[in-house]
Amino acid sequence: MDMRPLLCELHAHSTWSDGSLTLTELVDLYGMHGFDVLCLTDHAVPHSPLYVTELTHRRYVGAIDREARRAREQYNLLLIPGLELTFDGPDSAESAHALALGLRSWVPLEDGPEAALAAARAEGAALVAAHPHSAIPDPTIRNATRWFWQNRERLNGLVDRWELINRDQTFGWVADEDLPGIASGDFHRPEHLETWKTFLPA
Repeated sequence: MDMRPLLCELHAHSTWSDGSLTLTELVDLYGMHGFDVLCLTDHAVPHSPLYVTELTHRRYVGAIDREARRAREQYNLLLIPGLELTFDGPDSAESAHALALGLRSWVPLEDGPEAALAAARAEGAALVAAHPHSAIPDPTIRNATRWFWQNRERLNGLVDRWELINRDQTFGWVADEDLPGIASGDFHRPEHLETWKTFLPA
């Protein structure tokens, strides 16, 4: 069987949350640059008009489905729905962002990250620990997310992949602990296109 690597962006945001491009503009950008796979992972936050919520999720998935047909026909680009399950606590040890790739259903967020991850897994999503900061303090990082690091031993079977590289940040502890890693652009603005990405054999 002839295998070729697929060029993938598995972490991207549109104007459905805090990205600067519309879904259509995002598809055109990645399509024109020869990407094979684009997963839209807009932030999911309960009760926030700035992000995807339970009330807007059905429209969000519908918009992705409409663009997915055009993406496939025009660019041979596979567009996958997803969410970034977003938990920003008062302490970085309680903060976590998790990518739920392929998630088509809303999952409750009120009971915290672990319950949301389990619910997303039950819906068939692939789960990625996004920008998993370690306990080592870094004064240049604003809004660090250390919950995954704090709970890494317990979560090893629940999380499918860990971001080893997020845009231009590296998380060496992921490699040190031999966790399965990916690279992503965490796209918010056009300049994020030219950052680390993942190649998947297919």
